[in-house]
Amino acid sequence: MSITVGLRGRAEATVTPENTAAAVGSGLVPVFATPYMAALMENAAVHAVQPALEEGQGTVGTRLSVTHDAATPVGMRVWAEAEVTAVEGKKLTLSVKAWDEAGPIGGGVHERFVIVTDRFLAKAEARKGAV
Repeated sequence: MSITVGLRGRAEATVTPENTAAAVGSGLVPVFATPYMAALMENAAVHAVQPALEEGQGTVGTRLSVTHDAATPVGMRVWAEAEVTAVEGKKLTLSVKAWDEAGPIGGGVHERFVIVTDRFLAKAEARKGAV
């Protein structure tokens, strides 16, 4: 694993009727939904770290603390950027920020953990036997 502080990633989308608060149920208005902004931030984080991982490794999000500060209407482009700010063993901390064409719309902190994908999935599947 060669993840270092300063690695950056980006993800972008266009606001459509399908990714609004009204469509996802996180509100009643047709503006970019906070859950979709959070997902865009996580996607930027994945783009920041995945190229630095070894084959068979991945990351999973474990914490996301963000604010959604401005509403973005349907038709506008939105993007998120993530930057690795700390690496503590398998724990990664990233700064995440989001914008639309008019300016900043949100930001915060995101934590991810490096996993061995096959082992992680096997452990998840084993939860079925606990039911």
